[in-house]
Amino acid sequence: MPGDPASRYRQALELQGFHPDPAQRQAVTVLQACHEALQEGRSAPGVYLWGPVGRGKTWLMDQFHCSLTVPARRQHFHHFMAWVHQRLFQLNGTADPLQALAKELAAQIRVLCFDELYVSDIADAIILGRLFSVMFEQGMTLVATSNQPPGELYKDGFNRDRFLPAIAALQRHMHVLPVAGQHDHRLHPGAARQRYWVVEPGQPSKLEKVFTQLSGADDGTDQPLAVGSRQIQVVRRSEHAIWCRFADLCEQPLAALEFIALCDCYPAILLSEVPALGAQQREGRIARGTEDGAVRVVAGDRNLPSLSPKDDSVRRFIALVDECYDRRVALYLEADVALEALYTQGYLAFPYQRTLSRLREMQLQRFA
Repeated sequence: MPGDPASRYRQALELQGFHPDPAQRQAVTVLQACHEALQEGRSAPGVYLWGPVGRGKTWLMDQFHCSLTVPARRQHFHHFMAWVHQRLFQLNGTADPLQALAKELAAQIRVLCFDELYVSDIADAIILGRLFSVMFEQGMTLVATSNQPPGELYKDGFNRDRFLPAIAALQRHMHVLPVAGQHDHRLHPGAARQRYWVVEPGQPSKLEKVFTQLSGADDGTDQPLAVGSRQIQVVRRSEHAIWCRFADLCEQPLAALEFIALCDCYPAILLSEVPALGAQQREGRIARGTEDGAVRVVAGDRNLPSLSPKDDSVRRFIALVDECYDRRVALYLEADVALEALYTQGYLAFPYQRTLSRLREMQLQRFA
């Protein structure tokens, strides 16, 4: 679809059956102004789109990114942070590694587009506390989507004062705009395509048939899969699909990088024996989820959050769903409970809203 953000949105309304949405229209106006400034070589404040799931934030940002002719990069936020941690390790010994990283990035691109900006890891929070500031100092324009306004990011996190400079930088250098229309655009009618089953006691797993259909004549193997330094146990894997138990993917100390690698290798991921994930919160340790933080911070005498017993594995599950959704990798699930009952209460109830919305969308034919 050719054109700038405004014309792309207009074509979507006229030719693709999109529903008119005042909140989206306002966001398009702001993105169009940013687009015109960048294309004309002028400095442009960034754009921060936040709001509930399914309001079209990612689609709007993607139209903006696709319309640019200046050097730009579009990344899911956890991909960006994985790269940041890796690059900082490589820059170890540099006098000011964050400054060096920002200069390196600014030499490559002028615009950075983040999808799903969400901060829950103390190591990320500490890094971002300064990184956003130095990126803006280098003249970079940031366009981001999030379910939260800047002031709500990392709200109950440990050492949140270390993250406050990042919030201030976002608010100072970006046009913060809510995209909170009444319509969930992910729920548009579409042909159903089942990718979620509830276990039937005494019956074989529904994923056996799915794996056979996906793999064709390839019988596959049950040998563990080496991913980096990790060995992932599998039920079965072939060239076309990998089938794992929930415990082997989400209850092990895997990082976002491992999920990225899985999506690099397989067009379909099957996950069985998924338990009910929600539970009453209780006092406990920090839920680290994806183990990609470079710094561990001792909680000391600070209050720990109230956690649910499975919140560590839930955070990994959220990361897996995000990666599959962003990469259009088919994710097939077989669980003990219905989709709507999978995670109904717990410390991660807010970020899980996005996961549930994405799992619903994955049940439609258009997600392929």
